[in-house]
Amino acid sequence: MRGDERYGRSGSKKVLALVSELLEVPYPGIWTSYDKEADDLYINFKKPSHADDSELTDDDIIIRYEKGEIIGFTVLNASRRRREYGHGV
Repeated sequence: MRGDERYGRSGSKKVLALVSELLEVPYPGIWTSYDKEADDLYINFKKPSHADDSELTDDDIIIRYEKGEIIGFTVLNASRRRREYGHGV
């Protein structure tokens, strides 16, 4: 099955629209996963990652650290943020 058949052309366009933003991220690799049940989006900059510290920001983002360097974010209530920024759920 081709990618455009599985995700649809609109899905491909949404991903491609992120390209310019992703190229600006100061990390060479980015891995993401979304837990729909928990509504948490995990963004990792290192694989494997083993956080030894973290902090919870006022806007419900957990910043994860390994040896003092940011290795990822956990975005809590991720679907709510889509609505906040004018996107549908």
